[in-house]
Amino acid sequence: MSDMSAGKKGSVIFSGFRALGLYSNHLAHVLRFHKKHREFYVLTAVGQCFHTYNVKKLGIVAVSNALPEDISSLAADRMLVYAAFGKLISAFAKNKEVVHTYTGHQADVHLLLPFGDHLISVDKDNVVIIWDVESEDTYLQISYDKASFEVSALMHPSTYLNKILFGSSQGSLQLWNIKSNKLLFTFPGWASAVTVLQQTPAVDVVGVGLASGQIIIHNIRFDETLMKFQQDWGPVTALSFRTDGHPIMASGSPIGHIGLWDLEEKKFVTQMRNAHTTAIAGLTFLQNEPLLITNGADNAIRVWIFDVAGGDGRLLRQRTGHSAPPTKIQHHDQSSLNILSAGQDGTLQSFSTVHERFNKSLGHGTLNKTRAKKKGVRNDTAKLPAITTFASETARQSDWDGIIACHRGFLVTTTWNYQRGSIGAHKLEPERFNKNRSLNVHATAVDITSCGNFAVIALSSGHIDVYNMQSGFHRGHYGKDKAHAGAVRGLSVDALNQLTVSVGADRLLKIWRFRSKELLHTHSLPAAPASSLLHRDSGMLAIALDDFTIHILDMETRRTVRRFSGHRGQINDMTFSPDGRWLITASMDCTIRTWDLPSGSLVDCFLVDAAAVSLSMSPTGNFLASSHVDGLGIYLWSNNTLCSLVSLRPLPADYEPTVIMLPGTCPSRDTEEEEVLDADSSEMAEYISPAQLDEHLITLSLLPDSRWKNLLHLDIIKKKNKPKEPPKLPKAAPFFIPTIPGLVPQFALPSTPSEDQSKIVNLGVLAQKSTFYLQLENALDSNSYEEPVKLLRELGPSAIETELRALSPDMGGDVRVMQSFLKMISSILQSKRDFDLAQAYLALFLKLHLRFIADQPELMEEAESVSAHLEETWMSMQMLLNQNICLLSYIKSALL
Repeated sequence: MSDMSAGKKGSVIFSGFRALGLYSNHLAHVLRFHKKHREFYVLTAVGQCFHTYNVKKLGIVAVSNALPEDISSLAADRMLVYAAFGKLISAFAKNKEVVHTYTGHQADVHLLLPFGDHLISVDKDNVVIIWDVESEDTYLQISYDKASFEVSALMHPSTYLNKILFGSSQGSLQLWNIKSNKLLFTFPGWASAVTVLQQTPAVDVVGVGLASGQIIIHNIRFDETLMKFQQDWGPVTALSFRTDGHPIMASGSPIGHIGLWDLEEKKFVTQMRNAHTTAIAGLTFLQNEPLLITNGADNAIRVWIFDVAGGDGRLLRQRTGHSAPPTKIQHHDQSSLNILSAGQDGTLQSFSTVHERFNKSLGHGTLNKTRAKKKGVRNDTAKLPAITTFASETARQSDWDGIIACHRGFLVTTTWNYQRGSIGAHKLEPERFNKNRSLNVHATAVDITSCGNFAVIALSSGHIDVYNMQSGFHRGHYGKDKAHAGAVRGLSVDALNQLTVSVGADRLLKIWRFRSKELLHTHSLPAAPASSLLHRDSGMLAIALDDFTIHILDMETRRTVRRFSGHRGQINDMTFSPDGRWLITASMDCTIRTWDLPSGSLVDCFLVDAAAVSLSMSPTGNFLASSHVDGLGIYLWSNNTLCSLVSLRPLPADYEPTVIMLPGTCPSRDTEEEEVLDADSSEMAEYISPAQLDEHLITLSLLPDSRWKNLLHLDIIKKKNKPKEPPKLPKAAPFFIPTIPGLVPQFALPSTPSEDQSKIVNLGVLAQKSTFYLQLENALDSNSYEEPVKLLRELGPSAIETELRALSPDMGGDVRVMQSFLKMISSILQSKRDFDLAQAYLALFLKLHLRFIADQPELMEEAESVSAHLEETWMSMQMLLNQNICLLSYIKSALL
C-alpha cells in the first residue's frame, strides 16, 4: 500500500512550489484596465500558463492554472482572459480559474479576438468560428479557401457595429458583418502578406503592417491610403499608436528594434535599437500615457517612458530572465533568498525567492568592460562565451569580488561583484601559457575559500592554480609541474583552509595541504570522475563517476564510505542538504534522486519531463532549486519534511518513479482525485508502532515515572504532603456528579435499590472486595492475567498501595489471591512486556508482605519461581547492555 501511494504521489520529500525567472515568450502580451482599481495590468504567456503583472511596478499579481499544452494565442476582454491551446480554447476568470472551454475546431487555433459577448477564433485550417461566450455555443462558422484567402490577422474597427476586418497572407483584406454573415467589402491589398492590423486613434483609419516591412495607414471607409512607411528590418511584428496628444506610431521588428514614426509630418522620427534581443512580440502604448510596454521571446517585459527631448523612449522598468537556458544555479548566501544563475546567453543573474524587485542582472561577461559599455553587448568583440561553472562566497563580498566563473572553452576566469551587480576587476590567467590561445586549454573547475580571500582554479591541462581575490595575484600551484595527468574535473577547499581535494580524468583523487601545496594522499577511483562536491560542514565529498555511480569519501578518514548506483545517464549536478544527511542528484535519465547518507539508501526518486541541468538546495533546507534542459526558468520545490510528518523508507531496486510536472506547469486536477491522493499519502506517512516489536525483546510500559517509580517511598511522600490544617467545607458547595477516585475519570453511577431487597443486614458486605481483587481470583481459574495488569496500569500510586495492602488476610484478603498476584508478576516477566512495572509492583508487594510470605510455604514456592524468571530476564538484558557499552566505548576510543 505504501509503495502504491508513493508511486501515485511521485515524490515523498519534494512538491512543486513555483517558477522563477519566467516572464514572456514569443506571444504578444495583452493589456487590461481594471475599472475598480483604476490600474493597467499586462498579461504574458509563459508555456502552459499566463502571468498577470501590474504596470505600475511590474509586480506579479496572479499566475493562472496551467493548461495541458502550451498556449498558442492569448486575448482578453473586460471580464475574461482567453487562451488557446491545441484545438481548444479556455476562458479564465480572475486571471486564474478556467470557467469556459470551447471545443469545435479541427485544427490548432492561432488567432483570438474578443468581440462583445462573442469570441472569434481562427485555426490553421482557415476556419473562423464565432462563439457565444456564456453558452459556449457556435454562433457562426466561416470557412475560407486557404489558397485564395488565408487569415493572418483580424480586428474590430472602432464604431463599426458587428464588423470585423480580416487580413490574409495573400495581402487582401475583407470586411465582414458577422451578425448577418455577409462580406461587405474586399480590399485588394499591397501585394504582401498582412501581419498586423491595428486601430489608429482616428475613426475609420487602420494601421496595416506587412511582411515586406511596409506600414500602411489606410482609411477603410473610403478605401484610401493616407500614408505609407517602409521599415528596413523585415516584417512588421507589432504596431501601436500614442494617445496622449503626440501623433507617434511605434512598429516592432524581428530583430528587436522599434521604429517611431511621426504621423503628422509623415516621417521617421527615431529608432530604439536592441529594445529586445529577439523579435518584438508585442508593443502597446498605454491609453493617454507616455508609456510603451514591450515584450519578446527573450523572456523580458519592458516599460519605456517618453519624457525626453527628441521623442526617444528611455527604459523605465523591466522584468528580465535568461534568454537562453541556465547552465548552473547556486544559492548565494545563507539566507536562501537569492539564487545565482549563469545562462547560455552569457549573463550571470540573481533571482530573489521573495519578490521580483530584488532580482538583479550582473551583466554579460567581457574582457574589456569599458569598450563593452561604449559599443553595447551586441557589438562587443571582446564578449565572453557562456559561464560553465562558478563559485561564490559572501565573507568579503563588501570589500572585493566574491564570485569567480569559468567560461566555455576559455582559459581566462573572471571575477564578479555581487553588491555592485557587475563583472569584477580581475581576469585571472596563468602566465605559463604566455597567452597562447592555440593551446586549447580552458578552465574546468573553480572554488573560493570560506574566508573569501583565495580562488582555486583548475584547468583542462591538469594544472591547479591559487589566486588572491583582492589583488588578483598568482599565489602558487599544486604539484611540481601538474596536479593531474589529465583534465581536472572537480575541485574543493575545506572549511578551515587546511586541505584542497581535486579529482582528475586520470582516475585519481588527490588531497593537498592548502598552504604548503604538499600532496598528502592519493586515492584511486574505479572510473573517470565527472564532477565532485564537498559538504564543508561534515567533510563528505561526493564524486560522480562516468559509469553513473556516486562515491562518498570521508575527508577525515580518507576512505570511501558510501557507493550509490541507480542512475542510467550522465550525472549533471549534485547538492547536499544543509545537515549533510541527504545527497540530491540529477541525471540525464530525467530523474532527481535523494540518497540518505546515514542509511546508505535511496529514499526518494521522481521523474521530470526535461532532464535537470543543475540543482541547489537552500542553506535553510526549505527549497530545492532546479534548472532544466531547454527551460528558461528556475523551479522551486518545497521540502515537505519541514512542515509535515514524512515517513522515509528505502526504495526497492526495481522502483519505477513517476513523472512530476514542473512547478507552475501542472494542470489543475479534480478535487476528488486530490482527496484520494491526500488520503493515500497520509496512510503512508502514519506509522503505528505495535505494542511489542518482538517477543524476544524486553518492552517497557512507557508510563510516566510518577506512576511507578515512587511506589517504595509513598510513606515519605505522604508525610511530606501531610496537610497542616483540615480542609474547610465551602459555604455553598455547587452540585457535582460524584466520581470514582483514580487516574482515569469515571462517574459513580447511583445504585438503584431493588424492590425485593432483603431487610436482613449481611455483615460480609462491610468488607467489600475490589475489582482488582475479584479479577485476581478469576485469574486463578482462567490463568489469564491481562485484565488485572490493565487495571493496575490505570491506577495511581496511592491506589496501587491500597490494593496491594488489601491482599493480605489481615485486611480481608486471602493467601490464594496473594499467590495469584505472584503468578501475575511471573506472567508479565514471561511476556517480557511492562518490565519496569513488574519490578515496581513486586518491590512494593515484598515490602508490604515479606514476613507473611516467609511463613507461608505455597507463597515461598511461588516467590522462588518469580525469582528464577526475574534472574533469567535480567541476565539476558544485562548481557545486551554490556555488549552495547563495550561497542560504544570501542567506537569512541578506537582510531579508525
